[in-house]
Amino acid sequence: MIKNIFYDLDGTLLPMEMEEFTKVYFGELAKKFAPRGFDPDKLIAAVWQGTKVMVKNDGSITNEEAFWKYFCEEMSVSLDEMSNFEEFYKNEFDKAKTVCGFNEKVPALIESVRELGLRQVLATNPLFPDIATRKRISWAGLKVEDFEAYTTYENSHYCKPNPKYYEELLNRVGMKAEETLMIGNDAVEDVAATKIGMKVFLVTDHLLNPTNVDISDIPHGNFDDALEFIKGCME
Repeated sequence: MIKNIFYDLDGTLLPMEMEEFTKVYFGELAKKFAPRGFDPDKLIAAVWQGTKVMVKNDGSITNEEAFWKYFCEEMSVSLDEMSNFEEFYKNEFDKAKTVCGFNEKVPALIESVRELGLRQVLATNPLFPDIATRKRISWAGLKVEDFEAYTTYENSHYCKPNPKYYEELLNRVGMKAEETLMIGNDAVEDVAATKIGMKVFLVTDHLLNPTNVDISDIPHGNFDDALEFIKGCME
């Protein structure tokens, strides 16, 4: 029986086309740091590669530490010199909201699941700092308080699709894999939860499946279908 729901954020609770989002996000980031002498192409390449470093993190350090260790070495800067990254997320990052959508069924789903008495956790890939994650939660029409926990690069040591990401989060919130359903939109990153015994439901509004994984055996559909599936898992 399902007692807990994990949710992905980008492309699931927060409608977006990742390519458009990334274009605006990196464009604003490059403009922010250009006056300080950062070459835009080198900066963006370093952020991309730093993201890959986080995805491959072995758990020995946090994702935040992994990112900045690589980035500072690659760009020959100190961490203090990058202190206005937080200022970027407070201000310019908001422009990325313009390429994100809003689905009224998302807050309704969260409320319905709460009424069912299930525990809810935001299992967004922890590639962003806390401040950026909080903003994206609000863009989806939700509140941080809607979730018992949420993942950021500060509090995580792994990333999707590493199954250890899910194990770490389950341990943090005291939940069992077999009692937890992951709702996401990525046929690789979110379906990876099945490797440790979690159930998965894929929301297909903004499905990501670049390698054409066969999802015929994975429950999928829209948010109405997701709620019905959740109810079925409680019987």
